[in-house]
Amino acid sequence: MTRRVVLVALLLSVFTVAVAGLRLTTAWNQALVLPADGVLITVATGESLSRVLARAEDNQWLIGSRWVGVVARWQGLDKQIQAGDFELNAPLTAGELIEKLAAGEVVQRSVTLPEGITLAEAVKILHREPTLIRTPPDDLLAALLAMTGREDSAEGFFLPETWSYTRGDSDLDILRRSHLALNGLLNALWERRPEGLVLSSPYAALTLASIVEKETGVAAERPQIAGVFLRRLERGMRLQTDPTVIYGLGDDYDGDLKRRHLRDTTNPYNTYAIHGLPPTPVALPGVASLRAVFAPADGEELYFVAKGDGSHAFSATLEEHEDNVRRYQLTRRADYRSSPNISNDQ
Repeated sequence: MTRRVVLVALLLSVFTVAVAGLRLTTAWNQALVLPADGVLITVATGESLSRVLARAEDNQWLIGSRWVGVVARWQGLDKQIQAGDFELNAPLTAGELIEKLAAGEVVQRSVTLPEGITLAEAVKILHREPTLIRTPPDDLLAALLAMTGREDSAEGFFLPETWSYTRGDSDLDILRRSHLALNGLLNALWERRPEGLVLSSPYAALTLASIVEKETGVAAERPQIAGVFLRRLERGMRLQTDPTVIYGLGDDYDGDLKRRHLRDTTNPYNTYAIHGLPPTPVALPGVASLRAVFAPADGEELYFVAKGDGSHAFSATLEEHEDNVRRYQLTRRADYRSSPNISNDQ
């Protein structure tokens, strides 16, 4: 009798284990029920696997979330789950979902910082990204100044490119990567700078590159524009470039650059009034503009004027320049486009 009881108990145990094993295997290998166009699941930092699986079951993507969790814990995958957004597309099993979370196959997003924007505009673009963490303004400013080693302005120190990121990244994370890329490129160019370059420091080169960026409408003209500005610096001529004046006006600029703005000696960015470069860059220059400053086009040109199609007419003498002004500025084409119009209004 006792033997029979032991045998029955043993058989029941084996049966129970077999049933449990079958249940575990079935739960692990079950196909997730996902929308036809896929779905996004977000794992928060520090969130447990059991909570993630419970949400998946609440969404009716799977059943038996507790059994799936048992297998994951048995395999040690529950401790490997990473935070972020994960894109789920059928066919996908519950086990493959866990492996995906453990491998950190997060959704990669991207944000583009266009060449020639200001740092303030770059921050606004980053803050339009709903999944990027925003750093409080005062903290962000302090961090950027510390990062760039500046006390006045961090303008210009960030390479405008398309940057990838994942959920959990912040605006500061992207700006840090952008700064490191800019620094690496600028330092490399400075180390290989041509002999006799009039610029006194990498920062001066960065400042001039930002002006070249703002003045360039046709990419091929960057070396020519850089050459004009470098020759003017060599000869002690004022740069006389509108983008610096506009930058100095800040929020006071309404799209109409007036004669009085060009005569304003209180604007430290007014290159019609000051000699040399403005105190800081006026935009984020791209790779091409930075390279143009270190490899300017040869020539004697000291002036250029917008032709109205995005390109410029270059000249070596003031007389030629005035002729070009009369030709392209006094009678403008209907589809004229270039730098802001200078109004005679006071």
